Amino acid sequence: MVGGGGRSRRRGRAPAALLSSAAANRTDHSLSCWYCDYKIYACNDMIFNLGSKHARYTRAWFSIGVYFSLVALVGISLLLLWDSIGAFHVRGGSISAWLPNLLASSFSVSIMDTLIIIASTILSIAFHEFGHAVAAASEGVQMEYVAIFIAGLFPGALVALNYDLLENLPLFSVLRIYCAGIWHNVMLCAACLLMALLLPVVLYPLYMSGDGLTVMGVPQVSPLSGYLSVHDVILSVDGLNIRGTDDWMKMLDQGTIEKISSREFLGGSQSYGATTSGKGYCVPNSWLDASKNLWQINDKLACPDELIVFGKFTCNSSTTFSETDRGSEKKEAESKYCLIAKDIVKLKKCGNGWWGTKDDESNCTCLEDEYCLVPVLAPGFSWIEISYARPYSLECLKQEGNLSSPHATNNNNGPSPCAETFVYVGDLSSAPRSVKLSPYRPRWALFLFIADVPYFLENSLSCLLHVSAALAAVNCLPVIFLDGDAILETTLRYVAWFTRRQQRVIIKLCRLLWTSLSIIMFSRFLYFMTVYYG
Repeated sequence: MVGGGGRSRRRGRAPAALLSSAAANRTDHSLSCWYCDYKIYACNDMIFNLGSKHARYTRAWFSIGVYFSLVALVGISLLLLWDSIGAFHVRGGSISAWLPNLLASSFSVSIMDTLIIIASTILSIAFHEFGHAVAAASEGVQMEYVAIFIAGLFPGALVALNYDLLENLPLFSVLRIYCAGIWHNVMLCAACLLMALLLPVVLYPLYMSGDGLTVMGVPQVSPLSGYLSVHDVILSVDGLNIRGTDDWMKMLDQGTIEKISSREFLGGSQSYGATTSGKGYCVPNSWLDASKNLWQINDKLACPDELIVFGKFTCNSSTTFSETDRGSEKKEAESKYCLIAKDIVKLKKCGNGWWGTKDDESNCTCLEDEYCLVPVLAPGFSWIEISYARPYSLECLKQEGNLSSPHATNNNNGPSPCAETFVYVGDLSSAPRSVKLSPYRPRWALFLFIADVPYFLENSLSCLLHVSAALAAVNCLPVIFLDGDAILETTLRYVAWFTRRQQRVIIKLCRLLWTSLSIIMFSRFLYFMTVYYG
């Protein structure tokens, strides 16, 4: 968690405007057993001149930030309170899980990703503190220094202002200074979002998009590492075209909760659980006659290696599973077939498990000499058919060169060497995020050496957006040393119907409550991050 309090309450110090030019260019540091900082004075005059020169416009700008920050403070504080008492949950998890998801949803742990996270954090904090400094300068308050600190285990930064000068300002002017950091982080998020939207236009001359996802990296621990390689292009999943990472995530996440019908086979004293996704293929009768029947090994139904067990699918939306008595074991084995998956995926599809079919419908469009067979899977496993291409392979480049000839013809006879299909059978819980994907790929193989540039830009913008949003959200909380604490205190002073004593009581209670809740949230944050990176 990044701390960015953005203020310093120190009485008795001379106003920063009285500092000599020599002192303005120096640096200083403090060191103790739990706190160390590095103070920078070099930017004081430059930022003060910038803010004071355009004070009329910056005050209007930061006034908008005051209203936004007050709404955000109330909203985020209430969400954290509701979540802590277990009364509010959002789709996909609780609010306390939102922060780790916000920080970890777009990148995995690698050297490049780590550098992007560090750079995004530094830029987010710098822009946050720059907002405080410019807002103070527009009110005529020059900052004393900028400090980069580590308090315990938490890094952060702050802009030190003379507290006596702040006390003489109108309360709304003080709010403009305290809310400026949050407002700048929100505007940084908006800038990242706008740049991400304009990225296809900027990259259009050298890159193409919208016709698949380019594989940028496949870790060895990925369940798809044996199927995909770097610079492969994923074209479709279960027959539906993939145009962006959202489509990829949606399809594979759907695969984990796909329509399942299950039966239990009993053999002796053992039981074998089986499930089917309803994704079938029209298999010729000749294949069934030539296939090996289901083997019975150790009182369990199983297929030899590299073969998948299939069962017949009937029009009443169920597979033809037999009764579970011991006498029907032979009949049960005869109704199952061991087939090769890479041959099956080339056949016509049937069944009600494919996208576009309804739960109460069956697709029995096979010919008379064909049967609709569906794979029988182990519990918790999914059947996902993924089509991909290798446009930069030598064979594909040669074919494209031949097709580009004015005398070349393409009768679509035979499979293209550029496109292939494989079936992944297994647990999909970690598969979608285990592969690094980009919707952009170079238009020409000549520019393959810069294929990673769009992925780097996308990841950088996404990371900066998430980190800046997390920093703004954390600083909205009324926690001691954070902006939310100063905003709450100044707002209560702005409200006339509270006495000074009542204000102090409310501030103490809010600090105690939300500081405690924040500690709990941070503990859960560490837990979620530990589980995520497992």
